[in-house]
Amino acid sequence: MSDSGKPIESVVIKQIALIILICILVGLIGWNLALFIPSVLGAVTLYIVCRRYNYYLVEVKHWKPWLAAFVLMLASLIVLILPVYFIVDMLVSKAANMNAYLDRFNVFLEKIHQFIYSKVGFDILSKENINKMTNFAGTLSTKAVSTTFNTFTVVISMYFILYFMFVKARLFERTVVKAMPFKRTNTQMLGERFNKLVIANAIGIPVVALGQGVVSLIGYSIFGAPSPMLLFALTAVASMLPLVGAAIVYVPVGIFMIAEGSTGPGLGVILYGLAVVGLTDNLLRFTLLKRLEDIHPLVTVFGIIMGMNIFGFMGLIFGPILLSITLLLMQVYRDEFSDEDAPPPLQLPNENNDRDKPANLIV
Repeated sequence: MSDSGKPIESVVIKQIALIILICILVGLIGWNLALFIPSVLGAVTLYIVCRRYNYYLVEVKHWKPWLAAFVLMLASLIVLILPVYFIVDMLVSKAANMNAYLDRFNVFLEKIHQFIYSKVGFDILSKENINKMTNFAGTLSTKAVSTTFNTFTVVISMYFILYFMFVKARLFERTVVKAMPFKRTNTQMLGERFNKLVIANAIGIPVVALGQGVVSLIGYSIFGAPSPMLLFALTAVASMLPLVGAAIVYVPVGIFMIAEGSTGPGLGVILYGLAVVGLTDNLLRFTLLKRLEDIHPLVTVFGIIMGMNIFGFMGLIFGPILLSITLLLMQVYRDEFSDEDAPPPLQLPNENNDRDKPANLIV
């Protein structure tokens, strides 16, 4: 019985029962096919990135769908997948050297801790907090690396799914649109924002990371930093983190070099990082990323932590996307079912510029 004393309508009961049944079935499918979730996310990401080129080859150049799919899959493998794979492989292969440097740096950090404590009598860098941070970083990196060992299986199944998306592109998009339980306007808005989020995470963030990694590699080589290629990979990954970014790598490296007696080169690494690498970061973020999608830094930070926990290094891209989509779905839910008028989606400065607008997923 409802609060007004009237019985609940049978239509509402059927809707609730159907929603519960759908949730149970989706949960069972997700639980048993969890291994392929990264493959599906990767396939959807690559589809959105290559979508306009697929339609151009098939509908303008009149290529066979299978040929266009094969060419785009090969191009995405060379341009997007292999560079990420080589960076991850470098990190894994250099893990032993990285642990050795971390052990030496921890000894130096403990000396700083003892010096500060002896001067001020206040435990600023408590050993307990340092151990917690070290254990958290070690656990996260270990899980990320272990999850990444399944990369080959993920990539093969991802391209298997992507092939059928490309070959039956129009059918795939119509099926997605019809499956959306939202109003047409919300479906359109969801498609546009989803495109922007995917492009920003799959293209913008890796380009910024690679740019900072290359620039930092030049600095590491000039000032004689240890294992410059390892530091290049670490800097590229760290640059994806907002606020701290690449500084979380080059500042400790400079301090480590100073502690080892290389005062001039150590200061050079820090100053080079703050000036040149920092300038590169600002230029790329305020030119490239601002033209794609303005993702909140907290979404990026927590998305990366969540994504790496679930998907390994692939979570650097998938994590922020999933978190952003969750927040976007909450906005859509409010617009669909709230009695109040939902505020319109935020308009970015370039959203109304047609030449900057990515192709919509909605047909």
